[in-house]
Amino acid sequence: MAPKVLVSDKLSETAVQIFRDRGIDVDFLPDVGKDKEKLAEIIGQYDGLAIRSATKVTPSILEHATNLKVVGRAGIGTDNVDKEAASKKGVIVMNTPFGNMITTAEHAIALMFAVARQIPAADASTQAGKWEKSKFMGVELTAKTLGVIGAGNIGGIVCDRARGLKMKVVAYDPFLSEEKAAQMQVEKVELDELLKRADFITLHVPLTDGTRNILSAENLAKTKKGVRIINCARGGLVDEAALAELIKSGHVAGAAFDVFKEEPATENPLFGLPNVVCTPHLGASTTEAQENVALQVAEQMSDYLLTGAVQNALNMPSVTAEEAKVMGPWIKVAGHLGNFIGQMTDEPIKAINILYDGEAATMNLEALNCATIAGIMKAISPEVNMVSAPVIAKERGVQISTTNQEQSGVFEGYIKVTVVTEKRERSIAGTVFSDGKPRFIQIKGINIDAEVGEHMLYTTNEDVPGIIGKLGTMLGDHKVNLANFTLGRSAQGGEAIAIAYLDEAMEPSVVDALKATGLFRQVKPLEFDVA
Repeated sequence: MAPKVLVSDKLSETAVQIFRDRGIDVDFLPDVGKDKEKLAEIIGQYDGLAIRSATKVTPSILEHATNLKVVGRAGIGTDNVDKEAASKKGVIVMNTPFGNMITTAEHAIALMFAVARQIPAADASTQAGKWEKSKFMGVELTAKTLGVIGAGNIGGIVCDRARGLKMKVVAYDPFLSEEKAAQMQVEKVELDELLKRADFITLHVPLTDGTRNILSAENLAKTKKGVRIINCARGGLVDEAALAELIKSGHVAGAAFDVFKEEPATENPLFGLPNVVCTPHLGASTTEAQENVALQVAEQMSDYLLTGAVQNALNMPSVTAEEAKVMGPWIKVAGHLGNFIGQMTDEPIKAINILYDGEAATMNLEALNCATIAGIMKAISPEVNMVSAPVIAKERGVQISTTNQEQSGVFEGYIKVTVVTEKRERSIAGTVFSDGKPRFIQIKGINIDAEVGEHMLYTTNEDVPGIIGKLGTMLGDHKVNLANFTLGRSAQGGEAIAIAYLDEAMEPSVVDALKATGLFRQVKPLEFDVA
């Protein structure tokens, strides 16, 4: 019996035809995604669900999806899919991460032109029968300094287009190496330097705890007088109220926003201000981008349903069904190792070296590499997956190397990951115990036996009496409940490691209090997906 797919959003007719041409039974119901009750009623009939942003794949919908095997999102954002619930249900979630990069970059350039020349306001004035030529004095882009916050896929395209416009480009990106910056012909700077120098600032970073409000009131106050700010990335990156006040005061000359903290944006502090250009999240809205992502998701879903091949999966490795049974625990430990070291690293990564020992060396190393690299890159972009992670690493100039060796110790196999930056190397090793659970077995050369917890606190200190007692007391004083402790040290009196397992995520104020004691060389909260 042929697999059956529901297209519940407005996808290209060509994409729908791809399913049919591949021998898949497809129902094209582009409005059903907005009707939660109807979707829940019929979803049990389908093996695949192809969506855009209108369909919400909630736990309730998944509960009714008794036959569903794959959800394909035509586009990069998957906030409308409950990935944890899908994983527990055994449903693969795919996206199309590269289909709208050019379109979004071009929209940022278009908005930069629009705010530089006050085009929307001039258009409205002229069409209203006015002729206010002297009112709309603009500025040239040529020879101006463009500050790019985030020089990854989309930001990199913006840098290239801006250089073609004869702009000077400075980029702030903690994960951009000097070599990659030189290759892109941009100047790598710190954020404060960018704020001080840029005539235009454009944002191209995901919304994470590290980037949320990156243009805060404090940082906006550091900008050059007359700056113009463009945001086509994510709402929540800019303090919109603070920006509105700086526009009113004349410090900021203009802004162009395609994304907002609250969407749909029917009200916003920026609305109605002079020389503010606003569009309704149109970054990916071109005929070419919509067609590209629709065709891509149809091909990916067809491949999986017909052959089992997995591409651009957010919650499953790219491995065959036979390999998945054996490799599942090893893929988990590879991802956790990468995630650990990625959360610990806040400098540009030059190289990632992965050592496979014993049993691990006999497996599908490409999949294990992807899992490890994806874990590391999640610190840069939470939306990264096992397929896109190596591409992102390559584009950033990160060198990937692997080494295989026969069993060399007490473990039947293990994986050791080393990340190289300009200042240091960090390494961590892990294995899979007989219970099938991943373990960290070595950190910074120090042997340790640590399970992977959802909320963990990693600290290092000099091995002297009283440190662990002080740590436990301070956590207790701050109402942080400890589930467990794991300790390790290089030698008596040498460097010591402690890993505390917490019941919930730690508040930043607790971290600050621990650091203020001066007892700890490192204090780092770590979060892991242990589902």
